[in-house]
Amino acid sequence: MIAMRVFLLMWLVLMVAYTGTVIAHDGANFLTPFNAAVARFGWEGQFGLDLLGFLVVTASWITWRQGASAMSLLTALLVVSAGMIGVALYLLIVSMSARGDMKVLLLGRTRAANV
Repeated sequence: MIAMRVFLLMWLVLMVAYTGTVIAHDGANFLTPFNAAVARFGWEGQFGLDLLGFLVVTASWITWRQGASAMSLLTALLVVSAGMIGVALYLLIVSMSARGDMKVLLLGRTRAANV
């Protein structure tokens, strides 16, 4: 679990730095370039759609894990919008809350107690 947290923290720092640089250079509007890349039917668009699929699956898992609460929907929206920055933050927080228990990490405390 410690190795995962170290990886997530390193990846989070990398992504925040990279994203900050991109925003400083190109602005914060990521939807226009994303839509243009998808419309061109090239590898850049394919990669973007593939990533979006992973983000939607991750957001669905978060919503399910947290019992479809209002907070889970807000968290899911953050994850889809922020990408790996949101995923890394979420996993860092819930991994600390799980205290090394992978059942709790994957299922949430309530479901893990019933397994």
